[in-house]
Amino acid sequence: MTTGPETRPGPAGTPAGQPDPGTPDVADLPGGIRAALEAVLMVIDEPATAARLAAGLGQPVDVVEDLLEDLRREYNGYTGSSPDVATAPRGFELRNIAGGWRIYSRAEFADVVGGFVLEGQTARLTQAALETLAVIAYRQPVSRARVSAIRGVIVDSVVRTLVQRGLIEDSGHDPESGAVLYRTTSYFLERMGIGSVAELPQLSPHLPGLEGIAEYYDAGRM
Repeated sequence: MTTGPETRPGPAGTPAGQPDPGTPDVADLPGGIRAALEAVLMVIDEPATAARLAAGLGQPVDVVEDLLEDLRREYNGYTGSSPDVATAPRGFELRNIAGGWRIYSRAEFADVVGGFVLEGQTARLTQAALETLAVIAYRQPVSRARVSAIRGVIVDSVVRTLVQRGLIEDSGHDPESGAVLYRTTSYFLERMGIGSVAELPQLSPHLPGLEGIAEYYDAGRM
């Protein structure tokens, strides 16, 4: 466990790790530290670690971690220390995935929220994009040429789409060919609801009888 918040150089004359003198103490704001933490969680666009949240609030990491757990329980409908003390859960929940904390709509409302957000839009990935993303997820870091060889089609435009969507990113170059390598992003983990690619399901149980599959996928994920 991290023992304290991240420290950052402050303005001239301000010691590193100390809040800007012009910034109000969150403890003095309406609702205090807890309300300030909620406000931050409502606006972040990617999961944030407890250490990052603590640094932003100028509070010890252990204090923020306790508050995060309290908020998670409250959003799930538990208002006391005993699980027997419960109220109706909220339409959203606080999750710790992809290496950080963020507020999400509850899974049981996915169809309602999806229909509302995606109405009139074409936000879903095509089958080709999903297949390409799957190859990259299980074979990363991997070049476009390798993905094309596995899928049997040119994937240049699909890869560009996945990069634009923030699902994959540049992971350096192949030392032999110099080709750009791609890997999945933290946003991919967030959308999948997992903490790391190690949590992706194993393929062998779903693909019986396929010979040579190990040529395409790491043995550790089989």
